[in-house]
This record gives sequence, C-alpha cells and structure tokens, in this order.
Amino acid sequence: MFLSVLKNAQFRKFLISDVISGFGVGMATIGANWYVMTETGSNQYVGFLLTFNVLAGFLVSPLAGIITDRFDRKKVILWTYVLRAFLLALLAVLFFAQGFSIPLMYGFAVINGIGWTIYMAASRSFIQEILPEDVLINGNSFIEISLQVGMFSAGAVSGIIYKFYGFEVILIMNIAVFLISSAVLAAIRYQSIVHSEEREQEGFVQSFRSGLHFLRQRKIIFFLGVISIVPLAVTMLYNVVLPAYVNVTLQSDSIVFGLSDMFYGIGGLISGFLVSLFITNLSNKQMVYLFFVIAVVNLFALYANSLVLLLYAGSFFLGLCNSSLRIVMNTLLMENVQKAFMGRAMAVWTGLSLLIQAGGSSGIGLIIDRFGAGYGFLIMSALMALGLIGFGLISTHVQSLTKKESAVWQTNE
Repeated sequence: MFLSVLKNAQFRKFLISDVISGFGVGMATIGANWYVMTETGSNQYVGFLLTFNVLAGFLVSPLAGIITDRFDRKKVILWTYVLRAFLLALLAVLFFAQGFSIPLMYGFAVINGIGWTIYMAASRSFIQEILPEDVLINGNSFIEISLQVGMFSAGAVSGIIYKFYGFEVILIMNIAVFLISSAVLAAIRYQSIVHSEEREQEGFVQSFRSGLHFLRQRKIIFFLGVISIVPLAVTMLYNVVLPAYVNVTLQSDSIVFGLSDMFYGIGGLISGFLVSLFITNLSNKQMVYLFFVIAVVNLFALYANSLVLLLYAGSFFLGLCNSSLRIVMNTLLMENVQKAFMGRAMAVWTGLSLLIQAGGSSGIGLIIDRFGAGYGFLIMSALMALGLIGFGLISTHVQSLTKKESAVWQTNE
C-alpha cells in the first residue's frame, strides 16, 4: 500500500523534482548561515538573515495563495524554479566581483523567502490535486522523504564544499539544481482544476477574501493549520541556533555543522517510512501526541548537552519528530480543505509561520549572543510544548473531522 502511490507517473516526476530542488535549497541555506557566521562572528547577523527570509515570505504569502488557486499549479512551481535560478545567477556574479557582502546575503535571503513561500503553497496544492484522497498519507510521507533526502545529502556535502571551495560554488550548484528540477517538472502531464471561467474572472481581492472566509467558517481547521506550522517554525529556528551551538558551545567546525544537519535529514527521511508503519496501529491523533512529546524532551536535552555525538542524536530525533508531525497534520488538512481553497489556506498558515519566525529569529539571535546557544534549544522546546498543549485543546474536535463532515461543508459552499 505504501509503495502504491509511486504507480502515479506524474507524482513520481514531481517527487524527483522535489528531491533535486530540496538538495539545492538545503545546501544554500546551510552554506549561507555558516558564511555569515564565520565572516561576521555574530549570531545576531545569522538571525537577521532568517528575518529577511521570513519577512519576504510573509509579505508575499497572500499573493502566493491567490496565484496558486488562480493559475496552473505546475506552472507556478516551474516559475519559482526558473526565477530563483535567474536571480541567484545575478547574485553569484556580484559575489565573485566583490566577495562577502551583508546586503548581498540579505538579497539572497529575500529571494529564498519569496521563492519558498510560493513553492510551499503551490506544491502542497499540486499534490492534493494529482493524488486520490486514499493515498494522501503515503504521498505526504514520500514528499517528506524526498525533502529530507535533499536536505540531508545537502548537509553532508555543504560543509565540505564550503570549507574547500567557498559559498560562491554552493550558489552556482544551487542554480544548476533549480534548472534540472525545472526540466523534470516540465515533463509532468495533467489537467489543472483551476482553469474555469469563473475562477479566471474572479478578482485578486475577491479571491483573497474568499480564502479568508473559508477559514473563518472552519475555525478548528484553521487552528489545526496553525498548530501544524509549529514544527516548521522550530526547524527554521534550529537553523539559526545550530551555527553558534557548533561553533561556540561545542567548539567545532563547518563539517560538524553540516553533519548535524545531515542527521536531522536522516531523521526526517526515516519519518516517512515510520508514519506509514504506525498508521496501522496508531491514530493520527495518537501520533501527533507522541511526536510532540518526544520533540519537547529531545530539545530540552540538547539545551543541557555539550557533546558532539549527542548533538547528532538530538538532531536525528528532531528531524524524525518534526517531519512525522508535518506528514500527519498535512494529511489531515488535505483531507478537510477543498482543493480550490488549498493554496490560499496554505499561504495563510505559511504566512503565520513566517511571522513567528521573523520575530523569533532576530530575538533568538540576540538571546544566544548574550546567554549561549543552549538557550535557543530551550526556547524551541517551549514552542513545541505550546504546540502540544494547543493540539490537546482541539484534539476532540479534530477527531470528529470525518470525510462525511468535510463533504457537508463542501456542499454548503
């Protein structure tokens, strides 16, 4: 049953494209964080880098949702690849010409933030569109596997490439993988659901209002989506904390930094298989509780840690828990959000996630500069605890979100 989703040829092509692009994004993100850390010696600038990333994504998130629900989602994804490759090529020329520059790094962060936000809204809606509902959990598992394959392979090589060749080479490789991903994605053939005359005649403002109305009428779904972004926010904060944790607390180099990210990716990779095994014995609700609890304990343990091997173990379990939570909660959302509104709903939740990260990344950078990187993990543990409590408050309602109820909601639209 788990492998049956791979019989869908269009999904297979998307999966390959996703792995390749995930590798490029992961490698560039890891390289950029370490580049800023080593060139400035300040965790605050690493935090600011993420702040520019998430603010750019937050500002574009309403437009991302409207674009996703208004236009062919495959073409939207394709343009996120092509435009990012073009803009990164311009940045690469400037880096080669003048070397390290904080404004250029912020430009890199803005490009990544906008591209990632539009991609997330379009790609998750695209998956919902090309897969039958009964295999969504398996599709989401494979998407998480593909993401983590790209990320952990990037973590394994990024530190080495940076140490011997520099950030500019990482940037060129990122451009290349976006172009390769574009070629793979272009081969997908499917019939888009969003090209109706009614949808094309609907204005952008009205489209945005319709999306907000959809979520206002389904408050439990809205709050479930809010809780689903907690693991993503923690992952982004982990990227801010990790350079200082490796460099100062553990007094190690970029290779340890890259390997830590690799172990996070391995945990995420295993989560895709683990969720498919657990689904026969545990309910979605039980899995959410389980992985939230493990994540809270694990992050608290990292707060008190000072050993490289325990960092690898902690990174592994963080990747396992966060990815498992995303798989289960994204499946719940896809089962209960209409396809025509999925892009706008995902954009709202992504925007909220970015808003949390924007405030948290700069703040956490200042905190770890003053008190130490371990406190960053303590803050992430508290954030996951809030997610656990929030899910506990709505869990009985989530359990009642059946396909029958979802069908009634859709009929009432």
